[in-house]
This record gives sequence, structure tokens and C-alpha cells, in this order.
Amino acid sequence: MKFDVEKPFNDLPLLPPQTELENKTILKMAISANIALAELKGILNTLPNPTILINPIVLQEAKSSSLIENIVTTNDKLYQSAAVTAKPIDLNTKEVLNYREAIWQRPDRSYYQYSLPDSQRVALYAGSLLE
Repeated sequence: MKFDVEKPFNDLPLLPPQTELENKTILKMAISANIALAELKGILNTLPNPTILINPIVLQEAKSSSLIENIVTTNDKLYQSAAVTAKPIDLNTKEVLNYREAIWQRPDRSYYQYSLPDSQRVALYAGSLLE
């Protein structure tokens, strides 16, 4: 099929899909995942600092999201800067650490007075933290 800019690709299936999304297998898997998360939450509550297990996940998310904006740093620099209260090694690392802090923050709903959708409110709040 030759590509034509003027003609849309109309062979895409219509939404919503005709397939049943909530079948027994998926629901059983969701229940298993819920049980596993509950067990993890119980174990995390026994730790003196439960963020020690979650922080690396948040750091990797911040690093990956920053990479999209061409902000590149290494895991070594990230963990060295995050582990100690020392200053970040370079500007890119500092930016990723700021992004991590923005992820941890929860926007105050009254601050934006429900005038924006959640996604925009979170984006604006995160941007204000990064400035």
C-alpha cells in the first residue's frame, strides 16, 4: 500500500474494541496483583524507611522522562547525588533530581480550584517545583 498524506488510514479498528476486556483470566490476574500489592504494603510498613525501596523506581522514572527532553545523566551520578546531601554532580543530574522531587509532591487541589483537568494541574504544579 502506497503512503498518501491526503488519505487517512481507515483500516484501524473502531473504538471501543468489540473484544471483551474483562474476562475471567484478566480478573483473576487483577485479584492476584491486588493481593501481591497488599503483601508488599504490609512488608513496607515494617521498615523504618519504606521509601528506600520505592525511591529507586521513582528515580528511574525521572531519569527516563528527562531523557525524552534530552536531559541525559548516568545512574552512577544520580545515585551518588541522591544518596548523600551533597550537591548534584552536574546540571542534568540536578534536573533529574528536581523531577524526582516533583513526582513525590502531591498538588494541592485547592491551589488550582478545580479549574483544570488533573493532568494539567499536576503538570503545572510539577513545573512550578522545577523552576
